[in-house]
Amino acid sequence: MTFESTQPPPGPVERPRRPGTDFFGHQDTAPRLLEPAEWASAGIPLLRDPRQVVGGLYSRHSPTPETAVVAVFDPEERLQASASFRRSSAPDGWAFRNALLDRLRRVIPHDLRRRTPVRTAVLLYCRAGDGRWTAEDGAWMWGLRDACTLHGLRCGAYITLTPEGWRVQGEGRGGRSPRSGSAPAPLEETEAPYVRPGGGTRSPMWRAAAR
Repeated sequence: MTFESTQPPPGPVERPRRPGTDFFGHQDTAPRLLEPAEWASAGIPLLRDPRQVVGGLYSRHSPTPETAVVAVFDPEERLQASASFRRSSAPDGWAFRNALLDRLRRVIPHDLRRRTPVRTAVLLYCRAGDGRWTAEDGAWMWGLRDACTLHGLRCGAYITLTPEGWRVQGEGRGGRSPRSGSAPAPLEETEAPYVRPGGGTRSPMWRAAAR
């Protein structure tokens, strides 16, 4: 007498994937970066006053080379939260995404329940060299875009800060001050008053920054 099992034959065991590997566990060598043309065509919202944004973040965090500052702004371009941190890995979009997402989670709640993102994340990165795009910039762009998606934010501008000055990548806008190594202006000088609808002014909302 023979007995037949009523259970289906065991299928292949699916092993968990490690970050940076494909289905078979091989190292994923696909570059995780965005080229300037891809970034320019991604519909990144323009900053109304990039000089004020850069000046405010520089005064608040005083970044040195290999320091990133991620900031979240409301629709009126008022700062809601910001965090700065040193780059701790080789230029890789995946690692940059994880670092940015970690800082965002520390300083501001996600907006994943919203149908449409309302707040915008901007990234300022201080580095050596000039303002021309590099592969490292492309990795930061990839990381910023992905981190924004996972935190329910709009992906905003990516700005480089070098000894030559600052530049909004993909837009062509930039300036000589502030620049890497320059003395930061007093924070109160970088906070332009916010004009209320119907008259009257009040200061923008600058909330505590994590370092």
